[in-house]
Amino acid sequence: MSCTKWTLLTLAGVTLQLIGLSLFVFGFFPVKPALSGFSGPESYNAPACDDLVRNRNPNEISRPPDQLRSLYQELSGIPPLFDRLILMVVDGLPAEFVLGKDGKPPRNVFVEAMPYTQSLLASGKAIGYHAKAAPPTVTMPRLKAMVSGAIGGFLDVAFNFNTQAFLDDNLLGQLFNIGWKMVMLGDETWLKLFPGLFSRHDGVGSFFVKDTVEVDKNVSRHLGNELSRDDWNLLILHYLGLDHVGHVGGRNSVLMAPKLAEMDEIVKMIHTSTILTQENDQEHTLLMVVSDHGMTEHGNHGGSSFEETDSLALFIGLRKQVSDYASATQNTAHQVDIAPTLALLLGVPIPKNSVGVMISETFDLLKDDHQLRALELNSWQLLRLLQAQLSELTCGNIPCNGVGDTQRSGTSDCNGSIEKMLCCLYMNAAVLHSSWKSKKVSESNSWEDYSNAIAAYDKFLKTASEWLSSRATDKPVGLLAFGVAAMLLSCLILSSLVLYMCREVYLVEKLRLSHPNDMHRWLLDETFVIGVILILVISMTSSSMVEEEHYIWHFITSTLFLLLLRKTAQLLPAGIILSEEQSRNCKFQICSISVLVICGRIMRGWHQGGVNWTNLPDISKWLEQAGSDHVKTIQLVSGCLVICFGLYSLSLFESKKIIIVVVGFSFSISGLLLLLRVLKFQDYKLASSSYGATLLAQIIYAVLATTTIGSFVTLPWLMPIRISNMDSNNDINSSSPVPSDVQYKSPWLELRDSLYVIGWVYILCWCVLQLLLQQPINSLPILLLLVEIMASMLYFFFEGQRCTGWVEVS
Repeated sequence: MSCTKWTLLTLAGVTLQLIGLSLFVFGFFPVKPALSGFSGPESYNAPACDDLVRNRNPNEISRPPDQLRSLYQELSGIPPLFDRLILMVVDGLPAEFVLGKDGKPPRNVFVEAMPYTQSLLASGKAIGYHAKAAPPTVTMPRLKAMVSGAIGGFLDVAFNFNTQAFLDDNLLGQLFNIGWKMVMLGDETWLKLFPGLFSRHDGVGSFFVKDTVEVDKNVSRHLGNELSRDDWNLLILHYLGLDHVGHVGGRNSVLMAPKLAEMDEIVKMIHTSTILTQENDQEHTLLMVVSDHGMTEHGNHGGSSFEETDSLALFIGLRKQVSDYASATQNTAHQVDIAPTLALLLGVPIPKNSVGVMISETFDLLKDDHQLRALELNSWQLLRLLQAQLSELTCGNIPCNGVGDTQRSGTSDCNGSIEKMLCCLYMNAAVLHSSWKSKKVSESNSWEDYSNAIAAYDKFLKTASEWLSSRATDKPVGLLAFGVAAMLLSCLILSSLVLYMCREVYLVEKLRLSHPNDMHRWLLDETFVIGVILILVISMTSSSMVEEEHYIWHFITSTLFLLLLRKTAQLLPAGIILSEEQSRNCKFQICSISVLVICGRIMRGWHQGGVNWTNLPDISKWLEQAGSDHVKTIQLVSGCLVICFGLYSLSLFESKKIIIVVVGFSFSISGLLLLLRVLKFQDYKLASSSYGATLLAQIIYAVLATTTIGSFVTLPWLMPIRISNMDSNNDINSSSPVPSDVQYKSPWLELRDSLYVIGWVYILCWCVLQLLLQQPINSLPILLLLVEIMASMLYFFFEGQRCTGWVEVS
């Protein structure tokens, strides 16, 4: 095959791969159709035909906050029920812990842990909801859903690790526009989503703070002072400790009840010092306790199971008591319903892209006309979203906005296409509402008319919300199919090229085998490798197999080691005399396999519990019970040995010593800084999150990044391409029937020096990074992984010419 044809096929395969991947990504992570801009005074008027094209006066929202607040109150026709809001977010709290499940109360241990909260529910002073969260159930997209009413996509999972400012219309932005002063204490995700909105804040890291106690004390230490002040309207408290408890020990952790008791004390403190003291005042404060997501039995979250989506929405201070305990606890809603509910309670427009429905029970204190007005505003907001996504839902085709159409005599059955059904449902609600208002003027309206209007609005809102929610997560099947087809075609092209390259380049290796029957010895190894690939691909289709993937790897690696031992033992049959060098190599190979087996067994017993059996005993639990001094000693010894093994592996390279010295020095610096961090900060419970520890970690990151990237970029240029004369002479003098111009065209052989160093730099920097990021108890498994890598390389190195074609050892 000519170089031109080779290059063209390679480019075609890579291009198809990129195109297919792009199509698949755009199909699997569809861009949500959304309305641009922010809700303003126009949201208090019925959607008109030109709502989507007309330009709004920019001066409407740019008014002074006091004027804008008065304008909103005048246009809405609904008096704000609250002028202060305390939003208490308990990260990872399942609603089941507070409200029970399937009509049954919570477990006794949870009831006893939260006596004050349970007393509020029992007395009707609080009302709780199982607020279903949409997947992905991680913090950042769930916070967005609560404040904007929009459903996030799975790309938000990636953004959850590097949160950016939230620029869409949201509740906090609306409150800021009317002059609300906001204070935030807790998870720093709020500061990244809404920079510049908070007059005071104290953020804590949600990924790096692993302590389950101090992370919440850092929030509560400010609470007494903030509750005594009157210079804020919105106070956000985001507690991370309960989520950390779940990650450490699952739902049934011994730390769960004390953490719930701590949260109950916070609720008691806020309720007694703020809400109870304001019952007779003009100002009214609402306490809302919410959770961003739930958790599984093992404390995980992110998926779509009931345990993960069962989040809490608890309203305290609504000033209208619920009749009984069941009415206060056996309620359901969606997490996106929080945004329109709070917007209407606080007197601001509903965020423009909200798909939520107001929680009607929270408006029971309002007059009948005010409740219908709130439902009307919510309907108009959803109708605007529907008009943006359904081209036929417009004035030109189906009259959904005409007030004159509400003069028709009665309602009608709603059937047909989704556009006709939604339009019919809205018109029924509008007609019943208009009829109720006209009868109210003549004082002939009845409770039945009011109930019919409420039911009609409720039916339209729920139908529209469900359709919009499903629309936000719909995936275009055609785009996904084309993407997968393009990637499969690319794989076929590239696989054919790889097979052709292996046949051409490694032909010499196959022909130089000392024994023709060796081909049969390799067949079992290669078949096993192919079988492993198939097993892993099949196992990825099951979530349970993904959770227990480490068990698959334990069994696969153990089987591979036995196959390698069998192959080595076949070289020592009775009656065959081996040379001294061959005998020595076989012994080294057997020792290497022994090291691999021992390391694998230790790692298997280190964390034997896995995901589904976290309570089973293992080595790590035994060491943690023995005391932190033992763990710290293991961590220091592991770090020292990683440095020593790394320097030894680099010293095996004989040429270009100055380059090896520079690389080894850079690696040693990062390793020594790691040991310094362990010695200086590991003893103190809070020091790991101090400024000094963070600065030292950043320095280690910088050194590792510089070493890795610098080696990858510079070493292929600094280390010249080599085909040593010794190698050439040995190969020329060999009995290979393949011409020498075919034998030495492998690019891997020409670049193997730089690839050897780059590979070891990556491995060693990865080990140091894991020693920095992992729990101290996991330091020894990281060392054992490094030892296994070295033992594997030594095994194949001593195999010499018998080494298989898909393994290249420098």
